[in-house]
Amino acid sequence: MSNGLALLSIFVLSVFIGFEVVSKVSTTLHTPLMSGANAIHGIILIGAITVADRASNNLQLTLAIIAVILATINMVGGFVVTDRMLEMFKAKPRPQKVSAARSEIGGVAE
Repeated sequence: MSNGLALLSIFVLSVFIGFEVVSKVSTTLHTPLMSGANAIHGIILIGAITVADRASNNLQLTLAIIAVILATINMVGGFVVTDRMLEMFKAKPRPQKVSAARSEIGGVAE
């Protein structure tokens, strides 16, 4: 009973610490942080697949498959967020100016 309480306490504390650490990261570091997180999620996915391969009963297999699904969703979502963040840093194309001849004649160039 106390082992479960200790594990629950560690989980709750890690959630609070994780929230505080991530909320203090500046906006310029979010893209590298997400890239590192994506690499970690890839390792987690490989680990979940390995556990699923070595499962010896239905409970282990079910939990491993759930872990594979969640790790996949987390990894793909991380790549989507990273891609959207990188799109924000691209230079936007400037609209081309209409030449003076076209604007004076009503759109017909001489």
